[in-house]
Amino acid sequence: MHAVVHGERTLTDLDFARLTKLLREQAPSAFSEMLEGVDVTGPRDIPADVVTMYSRLECVDVHTSRRQVLTLCYPGDAEPAAGYISVLSPVGGSLLGLKVGDIARWLTPGGEHCAAQIVAIHYQPESSGDYTR
Repeated sequence: MHAVVHGERTLTDLDFARLTKLLREQAPSAFSEMLEGVDVTGPRDIPADVVTMYSRLECVDVHTSRRQVLTLCYPGDAEPAAGYISVLSPVGGSLLGLKVGDIARWLTPGGEHCAAQIVAIHYQPESSGDYTR
């Protein structure tokens, strides 16, 4: 396992453009700072082990060993009870652009430190040939 430091995230150019637009409308400042330090690449060049928008991933809480399967989505599609997590949530924002093996870290609204390791990506739109999702 290795810790993730700022700047070790990769986004597709389409995700970056959509998230930048979302940022202008409603994103928190911490999310803005995260977008400033990402690497941007074309959707055909994004590695299959990177979390992109609408990726379905499996992660393990580093403190409790609880496994979860989550799908990273835009706020309008979020259904936390069904595993659809908004990119603007603390968890969603921490996962975006990381790769399998990375550890996502975030603070809960109550200030609790949380961390989860990404152990698998079950579906990534770009690696499945969907470059417009």
